[in-house]
Amino acid sequence: TPLQMLFRGQNILGYRPYGDDVVEYFVQKSIANGIDIIRIFDCLNDLRNLQTAVKAANKENGHAQVALSYTLGDAYTLEYWTTMAKNIEEMGANSICIKDMAGLLLPYKATELVKALKETVKIPIQLHTHDTSGNQNSTILMAAEEGVDIVDLAIASMSSLTSQPSLNAVVAALEGQERDTGIALMSLQKLTDYWSDVR
Repeated sequence: TPLQMLFRGQNILGYRPYGDDVVEYFVQKSIANGIDIIRIFDCLNDLRNLQTAVKAANKENGHAQVALSYTLGDAYTLEYWTTMAKNIEEMGANSICIKDMAGLLLPYKATELVKALKETVKIPIQLHTHDTSGNQNSTILMAAEEGVDIVDLAIASMSSLTSQPSLNAVVAALEGQERDTGIALMSLQKLTDYWSDVR
């Protein structure tokens, strides 16, 4: 199972910027110690703060995934997101993650965004969202309809609200469909019960 970490670009894991040499060394040591995928983001989508970490991950043969911090506002058009995606692909990222921290990406907006990104870049698109609005299982399914490559989900007893949408619900919804996951619901129920007991 690949291990992934979240990386705040030039801020590494904290809230202050570090020099390029520190970022490069941190990435090198993270990959050397077993991290496979480094999800790199900047809360303001300032790509200048991501370049050093992407280059460092590429140099160490890690998977550099750049996250688009999803938000709303007049400036955040489909053109904004597709331009960002092109720049990220050109930067050398291995994949893009739509990082919807506040659960703002609604179902039909997800279809528009995923479709536009898939038409713009060749690298895989992943969707990470939190179920704060209660809409996010639907958002996941609509994104799947448009060909999103990977989604982040949580086992049912640990899902929803500020967590990710329910893995169990999405697996059940896709059963018998073109994107059937092949995951047995009863095996998920065992994990659901376990985490319900220990949390």
